[in-house]
Amino acid sequence: MSDKKIVTVNSRKFDGKIHRSWRAELKTRRNSLLILTGKFEQEINHPHLGIIRRGTISEEFFWLDRWYSIFRFSEPDGTFRNFYCNLNMPPKFENNVLDYIDLDVDILVWKDMSYETLDLAEFEENAVTFGYSKKLKLKVSKSVDEVLKLVELRRFPFDF
Repeated sequence: MSDKKIVTVNSRKFDGKIHRSWRAELKTRRNSLLILTGKFEQEINHPHLGIIRRGTISEEFFWLDRWYSIFRFSEPDGTFRNFYCNLNMPPKFENNVLDYIDLDVDILVWKDMSYETLDLAEFEENAVTFGYSKKLKLKVSKSVDEVLKLVELRRFPFDF
C-alpha cells in the first residue's frame, strides 16, 4: 500500500472557473506551507519558458496565508531549470484538493536568478473585466515586491 498523498490542484480564474488542473504528491506540510511535487505529463510550448519537456519535475510551494505560489522546475534528469511564481489569492486546501484564484501576474526566475514580471497587461484587463478592488490590486503589488525581495535575498525557496 502506498503512503503517497495525491492532491488535485485547481488553478481558477477570478470568476471561479477552472483554468488548469493537475495532480501532485503532497511531500510536506509545515504550518501554512504545503510542498507538492508533480511531473508534466505532456510537453508544453510556453510563450516565455519555451518548451517544457514531458517529465519535467515541478516542486510546488503553496502557502495558505500568502498571495503567491512558487514553482521550482527541474528537467526530467533533475537539473534545475527555473522558477515560476504565480500571484494568486491564498489557496484553500480540503479533502485533498488545493484550489486557488490565479491573479494573472507571474514572475519568471532564471538559473542566474535574473527575473522578469509577466502578464501585467492581462492583470489590468482582468481588473476591469472582473472589477478587482483597489485593496486586491494593492495586495498583488505588495506580493510582487515580497517575491522579488525573496529572490534578491536568496531566501527560501530561492536559497538552493
